Amino acid sequence: MKNVTEIFGSLVFNDKVMRERLPQETYKALKRTIFHGEPLSENIADTVADAMKEWAIEHGATHYTHWFQPMTGITAEKHDSFISPTKDGRVIMEFTGKSLIKGEPDASSFPCGSLRATFEARGYTAWDPTSYAFIKDKSLYIPTAFWSYSGEVLDKKTPLLKSMQAINKQTMRILRLFGTSATNVNITVGAEQEYFLIDRNMFRKRPDLIYCGRTLFGAKPPKGQDLDDHYFGAIKPKISDFMCELDEKLWELGVFAKTKHNEVAPSQHEIAPVFTTANTATDHNQITMETLRTLADKHNLACLLHEKPFVGVNGSGKHLNWSMSTNKGRNLLEPGDTPEKNAQFLLFLTAIIKAVDLYQDLLRLSVSTAANDHRLGANEAPPAIVSIFLGNELTDILTAIETKSSFNQKAKLCLEVGVDTMPKLPKDTTDRNRTSPFAFTGNKFEFRMPGSSLNIASPIIVLNTIVADILSQFADQLEKTEDFTAELNNIIRDTIKNHKRIIFNGNNYSQEWIEEAKRRGLLNLKNTLEALPEFKKPKNLELFKRHNIFTEQEISSRQEILYANYCKTIHIEALTMLDMVKKGIVPAVISFSKELSELILNKKSLNMPVQDTLEKNLLDRISQLSFKLDDKINALEKAVSATNGEKNSHQSAKYYHDKIFLTMQELREIVDELETIVGKDYWPYPSYGDILYSVS
Repeated sequence: MKNVTEIFGSLVFNDKVMRERLPQETYKALKRTIFHGEPLSENIADTVADAMKEWAIEHGATHYTHWFQPMTGITAEKHDSFISPTKDGRVIMEFTGKSLIKGEPDASSFPCGSLRATFEARGYTAWDPTSYAFIKDKSLYIPTAFWSYSGEVLDKKTPLLKSMQAINKQTMRILRLFGTSATNVNITVGAEQEYFLIDRNMFRKRPDLIYCGRTLFGAKPPKGQDLDDHYFGAIKPKISDFMCELDEKLWELGVFAKTKHNEVAPSQHEIAPVFTTANTATDHNQITMETLRTLADKHNLACLLHEKPFVGVNGSGKHLNWSMSTNKGRNLLEPGDTPEKNAQFLLFLTAIIKAVDLYQDLLRLSVSTAANDHRLGANEAPPAIVSIFLGNELTDILTAIETKSSFNQKAKLCLEVGVDTMPKLPKDTTDRNRTSPFAFTGNKFEFRMPGSSLNIASPIIVLNTIVADILSQFADQLEKTEDFTAELNNIIRDTIKNHKRIIFNGNNYSQEWIEEAKRRGLLNLKNTLEALPEFKKPKNLELFKRHNIFTEQEISSRQEILYANYCKTIHIEALTMLDMVKKGIVPAVISFSKELSELILNKKSLNMPVQDTLEKNLLDRISQLSFKLDDKINALEKAVSATNGEKNSHQSAKYYHDKIFLTMQELREIVDELETIVGKDYWPYPSYGDILYSVS
């Protein structure tokens, strides 16, 4: 391992590099662009581009790419070399400000949700100077936004930046009323990334993992996560080698990789970063996912980022830690020692409570995918019902404010474990609730619903926008009042009274909570199919238009893309399932049945009894399952072939959910039972036990 402080950010064109390589006036102009949105002149852009090129070449780069985040959920890149021909047949290395600021990739093959026709191919990428350029695989990566020829937004970065502007604007309106000296507010984010690492040879033998990212078949192994012995356990040497190199690669790219450990399920792990601004955190999480995948290959491993690769063990999420901080370093969600007296904190807290209550549907929608449907509510992730955990102390404070009663702060206690040599540790006033979808954890909120493969821009956009909207309402009231203190108290009290239904500190997995949530009038959007229609509710359309995040056409296109992704995901899974069954499982069942039949015939020829023998009973059981298997294969083939009919997006998604997905589940049950009967030498695919315990 190299010296961390020396390698950290060594492949990033960061502030330190800019100060060293740019003329002072150029540096100042660029910083004004980053922090105040001032336009960048052509001369300044040329100077920055030339410095970037020289720095990149010194680090071995030969190409540059505008790196953007289309609606595929992953990143995209087109690489151009720095070479430019000379008259004598040689080349020079050239990179202009125009090339830095603007690119023109073909946009026709990226999802657009019917915003544009296929022949309308022109698309533009534009440099995002708020996110540092970096070097990877001998290319200079330039983070960019992406939109169409006619101006429609085709990516996730643009609305994210807009949402950051919106919440900064509205938060500053509030802070000015409190007499702040801050001039800017950042949304800070830390995304805890869960993932599976399995042996690559096992991965290559499972078509479902290759095509779908999850196993479509698999009987439960003798041991799963029953003993909880993998969680925080000693990291195996091969995994440790991978993690060490992962840290080094990420540190070179300026990613604040901080924590690594084994997760609950066998072969499951987690990496977590230090918090940074939302835009940078989003880019860093995309870099982390890409590095996880590519580095795994080098170590003869396969990295699975699907939300539920294996049935019966925990799936993988991406806990999104979200907070608000001023450019003076103050965390606006820090309660302080006496939160009941911290009016500014209470105002921001109640704004978030109101936002989450009013826009439960958008938060649920922001994490909705066919993959995440397998995970939510499966005892390793929060349920589909959105609620807020505040803990006892904050809940008691809010109750006291609502009822105008006094709050008696409990004395700080120390934990004593009865061992003299152990230090006394201060006891927190509130426990954590790992079942809550949206939990306050001391000075931030942890949104636990996002899935492991999700681009975190989606939930951040929603969180930023809904909180900005409520802060805008509060600012409107406070700016025109003659009695600031009285109006402030009224806002806090009324918000608690009208939106306390969203607060729940209990067990979110319990049936009692599902019933209680229904009585409270909270939404229970159980799957993606139920969540997607909420996007175009009038209140949601108005919200995004009001803060200039999306136009109505852009919302329609995103909804269309989400419907299409849902249908395509299940379609690919159904075709993969049929392929695996017909080419692998059916021949295996036939071969094993043939051996049993021949054994029975041999016994008969020797006048040996065959009734009620092991082989006869096995053959009878396999025969019964084979009839069911054939029936379900035919049913799934028929269901898939019927998907070519004319249906609108919602009808098509409903068909995939109600018909195809259900038939797939029925087919899986039969195959998984057959796996427990058919001899291992005959079964064509590695078992769950083989896969989950393959890395030594």
